[in-house]
Amino acid sequence: MSKLTHIDEHGNAKMVDVAHKPDTERIAIARGEIHMQKETLDLIKAGQIKKGDVLTVAKIAGITASKRTSDLIPLCHPLPISSIDVDFAYNDSPPSIIITATVKVTGKTGVEMEALTAVSVAALTIYDMAKAAEKTMTIQNIRLIEKHGGQSGDVVNE
Repeated sequence: MSKLTHIDEHGNAKMVDVAHKPDTERIAIARGEIHMQKETLDLIKAGQIKKGDVLTVAKIAGITASKRTSDLIPLCHPLPISSIDVDFAYNDSPPSIIITATVKVTGKTGVEMEALTAVSVAALTIYDMAKAAEKTMTIQNIRLIEKHGGQSGDVVNE
C-alpha cells in the first residue's frame, strides 16, 4: 500500500505540497444517479416541478459547487478550473437521472474531487427541487469514471 499523502510523519493531517509538480492538463469525469418514481421523473421531463427548471438549476449548482470544492473539502487545493460541464440523461428503467460532470484544469493537481463534488451537489439539487413531489428519491453510485493527466497517469473505471 502506498504512503498516505495527506498525513505527515506524526500522523497529523496536512495539505500536500505540490509546488515541485509541473503544470499539466488534467481531466476528471464523475458520474452518479438519482433514482425516483416514474411519476416524479415524468414531472421533471415535462417541466412541471413547481420550483422551476430542475436540470438547469442542478447544472448551475454543480458548476458552482465544483468551483468551491476547496471550501468544502479541507485538504483540497483551490484550482484555476478551465472548464466544467454537467450533463444529465434520463433513464426510464429504473426511473432515474444520470449525472455526469467533466472538469478540466491545467495545474499541479487533479480535479477528481471537483468532478465528484459537481455530481454530488447536482444530485442534491435535483432532490431539493423535486422533494415536494417525492421524498423517497435516492442518490446512488457517485464515482470517478475517468481521470487523465498527472504523475499517477490515466484511470478508467468504466
